Amino acid sequence: MTPSLEVVVEALLFVADGPVEIARLERATGSSRDAVETALIELTRRYAERGVQLQRSGESVALVSAPETAELVTRFLGLEGSTRLSAAALETLAIVAYRQPVTRSEIEAIRGVNADHAIRVLQARGVIAEAGRRDSVGRPTLFATTFEFLQYFGLASLADLPALPEDFAAFADERQGTALAESATPIVVE
Repeated sequence: MTPSLEVVVEALLFVADGPVEIARLERATGSSRDAVETALIELTRRYAERGVQLQRSGESVALVSAPETAELVTRFLGLEGSTRLSAAALETLAIVAYRQPVTRSEIEAIRGVNADHAIRVLQARGVIAEAGRRDSVGRPTLFATTFEFLQYFGLASLADLPALPEDFAAFADERQGTALAESATPIVVE
């Protein structure tokens, strides 16, 4: 008996050592994008009340433990210890999560302080990563969240992030605009 596409996709995600691109699932199964997406939707539905879930970031998916089991899984694997992030790291991570992809200077403009250390800590923890370069002067590095970010916070996808209060979003936009304007070199024409 030939297994269903859903069963095959589940098996491939189970044996994968990390996130898998949907295009790779298409190639491995010989199925269309729509068929793979349908299988992923059905797996997500089936896992709703289970100890595992599908986690999705962009064009990649992974099979991970459910967030409500995190404490027990951590203890079972012997990974207990300090996993807390500092306030500075959390502020930086929030900016990256809500503004991604974002440059270091944009982060610093919103926070109002140097973000080098916080960015290094977040990269070392694997919750943010370089996501390319901005096509502007100096080609600054862009940062975005990773699958580890989703796992750390127990999110299935970025769509699960809570909405920012409108006044905070406006504050961040204003703060970033003010900081960038203050850093601009004035041109004097005589």
